[in-house]
Amino acid sequence: MESWKSKLHADPTEWLLEKNNPSVRYFTLRDLLEKPETDSEVREAKQDIMNTGVVPAILTKQKNKGYWDEPERFYTEKYKGTVWQLMILAELGADGNDDRMRKACEFILSFSQDLESGGFAHSSSAKKGGGRHSEVIPCLTGNMVWSLIRLGYLNDSRLQHGITWITHYQRFDDGISEVPKGWPYDRLKAACLGKHTCHMGAVKALKALAEIPEKKRSAAMKQTIEKGAEYLLLHHVFKSSHDMSRVPKPGWLKFGFPLMYQTDALEILGILTQLGYKDKRMQEAIDVVVSKQDNQGRWILENTFNGRYQVNIEKKGEPSKWITLNALRTLKRFYGDEKIKKK
Repeated sequence: MESWKSKLHADPTEWLLEKNNPSVRYFTLRDLLEKPETDSEVREAKQDIMNTGVVPAILTKQKNKGYWDEPERFYTEKYKGTVWQLMILAELGADGNDDRMRKACEFILSFSQDLESGGFAHSSSAKKGGGRHSEVIPCLTGNMVWSLIRLGYLNDSRLQHGITWITHYQRFDDGISEVPKGWPYDRLKAACLGKHTCHMGAVKALKALAEIPEKKRSAAMKQTIEKGAEYLLLHHVFKSSHDMSRVPKPGWLKFGFPLMYQTDALEILGILTQLGYKDKRMQEAIDVVVSKQDNQGRWILENTFNGRYQVNIEKKGEPSKWITLNALRTLKRFYGDEKIKKK
């Protein structure tokens, strides 16, 4: 059995452990070196996340009521609105118990979550409160559920309502003959939930469910995970399932961080391996990941929305600690003790 480290041109671990990026340092200690949360270095790095670098820089721009910029443009202000800050902060390992983070979470739950369905909408309902029922979208729902789980809301009844939206409404269709009727399919059949499910929406839904500890997953969650994973495996992560010679979006092979509502092959592999999948249909995408490292075992930031964030994150075209961390986590999980599943 090949070791995941044998796939590296060099070991970048010491670079990832530098203190100038406490988030990456924290996740490297925890996920790559497998140090427990009680370890002094892990505790120190986790505390530094809230005091050094991007996280405190974003939080200094937050308004007193928990939002960023204009409150009503929490989604449409890409990528400076509240939705996007919550997503970035969750990705960077911000402390969900911090008062500023709680305010941001409560703002999104109050203004974006549809009270009826539990899904998350891109605008608020002035009449009923919460998110507008007619504007719930799958990728936003997946991203908000994922972010709120990361920030400590898993046991909150509102978050559970959001999870139920995913298990009840999210589809993973690959060109079916007839689209389901009724809400939300009638409105979303042109883009998100048509005859072929939107790849980004499928990914973000699965990402959210993958964040739930296995022992806390209901039968409905497990069934949805199986459907979502098989959908992504059917596409060999980044290809057209109906023509394996075609890559529908070449951008999926340009790795970025953070990805917002977009996705790429590395994010998808990260989700699948987090769920324990080691399927032969992932191999070509894994090989792409391995091929993109430089001679120091580092990966480049190829795709970015810098200039549109509240705070820029790394530099395009330069070695990225985030991409490198995510690549190493993926390779470590894929080349574990178990053999690749044959299907």
